[in-house]
This record gives sequence, structure tokens and C-alpha cells, in this order.
Amino acid sequence: MRAVLVVNPQATATTPAGRDVLAHALASEVKLDVIETDYRGHAMKAAAKAAEEGVDLVVAHGGDGTVNEVVNGLLTAGSPAPMLGVVPGGSANVFARALGLPRDPVEATGVLLTAIERNRTRTVGLGRVSWHDGSRFFTFNAGVGWDADVVEWVDRKRGKQTSPYLYARAAMACYLKPAHGQPQLQIEIPGEQPHQGGRLAFVSNTDPWTYLGNRPVHLNAGCTFDGGLGLYSLNTLRLPTVLRALRQAVSKRGNQHGGKVLRRDDVESIRVTAEEPVRLQVDGDLVGERTNVEFTSVPRALVVAV
Repeated sequence: MRAVLVVNPQATATTPAGRDVLAHALASEVKLDVIETDYRGHAMKAAAKAAEEGVDLVVAHGGDGTVNEVVNGLLTAGSPAPMLGVVPGGSANVFARALGLPRDPVEATGVLLTAIERNRTRTVGLGRVSWHDGSRFFTFNAGVGWDADVVEWVDRKRGKQTSPYLYARAAMACYLKPAHGQPQLQIEIPGEQPHQGGRLAFVSNTDPWTYLGNRPVHLNAGCTFDGGLGLYSLNTLRLPTVLRALRQAVSKRGNQHGGKVLRRDDVESIRVTAEEPVRLQVDGDLVGERTNVEFTSVPRALVVAV
């Protein structure tokens, strides 16, 4: 088996020693090339090249942003894409944890080696967000509005290190002083009348939506890698509504409901439009500002070693 290991040395939990241990362990099982990324988009480029060259397995060692780049690179060369392996090296590692992989890189390496040896895989669906001149796949979530503002804020403030506290500060700062005020969004779902007046639109490809440290945050508890996309929107950002939503999101049941909530757990597509540009994030990576985006479910898009 030919494999490429893509390592982001700037990710929160990656170290040279950890990289070497992972590379040595993989090299005992496969014919391995190691690529360290040194600029934004490098992981995508490396994965695309591996796919074009017919590599069997591409392993992403980094955070969710690294995984997202690798996934998008793998799928640029058409079908079938190489198998994906994930060894967490970031702070949240939402995709890896949603797959049931250990957060510890050494333990995750062991799981990956066993999966290779036993040919143990899982086929997962992805989401895809498209705009007038581009598109991008996402593995666990994407969003328009508040969450994208938080991503932008954190990107400006953090170095290599991040924490749930930093994200909590960012969420509060962006709530009190939103970059674009409170946007008016129109949300379109197939078979329904357009929903007017949304203040945010969070789209999930799995549950949980993200993690705050060890605590999962649930917006669409019925959303899985095997089904369609989840949508979560609020039509007001008044403090009582937001506090209730947060309380429901961190509860064990994660049952989001209420008169101000628009929620769907298994839909094929979602279109979001705004009169003024609002920020868009994909798997925790800021894409930019858009006025018209469409999210679509892509079933059985990728094979992952688990």
C-alpha cells in the first residue's frame, strides 16, 4: 500500500517527536511519503497530487482545518478518491471524535494501524457549500453569521494555542458587537416555503456540531454521516433566546426546540441568501463573505480508515 502522511506542524497538538513516531509506525506497514505543510492550501495541494498519482491512503495529522484541506484535495481528482486516515493534532478535532477516534495522537495511530491491517473502513457522507465562483466540501459543519464571525475573531487573536475559553470570549465579543449587525437571512429548504428573518444559519454534517473541551455541543442530534444535512437557525438573537439555545446545546439530550428555532435534521440541500455580505465558515475555516450560498449533502463521498 502506498501512503502519504500530511502533517501540519503549526497545529495545536502536533510535535516533531509525535510526527516521527507516527511516520515510523506507518512506514512499518506501508510505503510512506511524509509532507509537512508550510502555507495555507498546502495540505489540499499535497492530497490532490497524491490522488492524481494513485496513492492508496492519505493520512491527515493536524486539526480540523488540515483534515478539511486533505478531504478537498482528495476529491478534486474525481472518483474513487484514496482512503483517508486521520490522526488528531488540533484542539477540537471534531471530525475525528465524531468518528469515534481517540483524541490522543499515539492512541489514534494505533487505531489507524489496526484499521490498515484489518482493512477496517467506514464510508461517510460529506457536505458541500457552493457560491457563484467556487465550492468546498465540509466534514462536520459550516455556517453563515455568528459562528463565522467567531472563527474570524479567533484567527486574529490566537497563535498556535487555542482553548474553549478563547472561543467563549470570541462568541461573547461577536455577540455584543457583530461584524455585520444582525443579518436578515432567507433560508430555502426543498418542499418548504422560504423562511424569512433568520439571524444565523448553522449547517451540520454530523452530531455533535462541535466540542467545548470535553463537552459536546448539540444542534442537530438527529444528524449523522449516513444521512442528509442538519440545519439550525434562530430568528432572533435576543439574550433570553440565546441563553436557552446554549443551555439546550450543552445538555446531554441536545434536543433543540422552541418557537424561535428553525431546525431540520436530514435534508438534501439548504440555500441561504442575504441582502448584504455575511461571513461563511467551513469546518472552522473562514472562507470569506457571501450573499448567496447553497449547502448540499453528498452521500457516501469518502472512505475513512477507522
